[in-house]
Amino acid sequence: MIREEPVQDHLLSILVRDEPRVLTRVTALFGRRGYNIRSLSVGSTEHPGVSRMTIVVSGDRGVVEQAMRQLEKLHDVVRIIDHGLEKFVDRELLLIKVAITPETRVEVRHIAEDFRGRIVDVGRHALTFEVTGDEGKITAFTEQMRPFGILETMRTGRVALTRGSNADIPAQVYHDGASAALMPAAEPREERARQVPNLF
Repeated sequence: MIREEPVQDHLLSILVRDEPRVLTRVTALFGRRGYNIRSLSVGSTEHPGVSRMTIVVSGDRGVVEQAMRQLEKLHDVVRIIDHGLEKFVDRELLLIKVAITPETRVEVRHIAEDFRGRIVDVGRHALTFEVTGDEGKITAFTEQMRPFGILETMRTGRVALTRGSNADIPAQVYHDGASAALMPAAEPREERARQVPNLF
């Protein structure tokens, strides 16, 4: 009997050139192949002209490796980082509006304090909180607020950075020695550097 590999979430960072329709091309690649994107965040980086996409994609290991190979073919992609192969730190931002009554106001605020949540808006019948943390913390806080009545939520999706430097992480963590993910983003792969020699 063949045991199927369980579907897991994989965290990828993709450094891309900041050009029109890059986001569309990347997400279309996942969509055409039926990959499920659970969250997607995009923002600028320390290098002008380069943006960082953080994607959480569901699938088995083969699905992720196939997606990375396809992404490598896109001219807009500078580097792909598979955070499953190295140590990383990740965070997510949650904005959540919770219904309150005179009886529940104090309890709701105390629970938010336990999660280091910050009140960003106060109404007569609702409080809006800002909470940052890893995915587990965000999910736990949401569940704590559910009995009081959640009126609205917005989650940014996960963002991540590799921890430390090459010197901090054992070489055996990687398949081919030191992690390319920890190289400066200003050094794209050679073939792309030839195509756009003065990008950085």
